[in-house]
Order: sequence, then structure tokens, then C-alpha cells
Amino acid sequence: MKLGIIIQTNNPEQAWNALRFANTSLVRGHEVKIFLMSAGVEIESITHEKYNARQQLESFVQHNGTVLACGTCIQARKQGSSEICPISNMNDCVEMVEWADRMVTF
Repeated sequence: MKLGIIIQTNNPEQAWNALRFANTSLVRGHEVKIFLMSAGVEIESITHEKYNARQQLESFVQHNGTVLACGTCIQARKQGSSEICPISNMNDCVEMVEWADRMVTF
């Protein structure tokens, strides 16, 4: 199955759980794409002793998961793109939705 995941939160526990869901889906053989928007584009900078979203994100990318990030949301936060989270746009988000068999939003 092809899963599209939209992450809109920078809450450590919610982001961590979203990424755990994504990683578990990859392990089970699904194709997974993540689109970060709103506060979700801050996911690389989330730090928390218990909920290590950064580690989950790196694992997702290492296992061939795809991450896209809303360019407007990144620019609004005066951030730049990164190797893990390249700048994308709403067309990319729509293409992910069209590609996916199922969508999940966190």
C-alpha cells in the first residue's frame, strides 16, 4: 500500500508518534511519503529527552522514506531546506495525495 502522511505539529510526542507510524509502515513493506507543513516543518529541530523525533526522522530517510516540506511554511519560519527536508510546494502535496492509497494526518 502507498501511504501519504501529513505532519503539521512540532509537539514532540505527536511528531515522534507520526514518525514511528511511518517507520512501522516501511518495515511492513508499504511505500511511505511524508509532507511537512505548518509547524511540522520544525520537525528536525524538535528536542525532547523521551520523544526523539529527529532519530525517528533519520531512520525513516535511511529506510528510503520520502520527506517533502512546505516551502512557504519553511520561509515563514526563516528556515532553509535541508538534506532530509527539501523545500517543496502545494503541487507536491497534491501529487502525494493523488499517489497515495491512504492518507494520515498528524
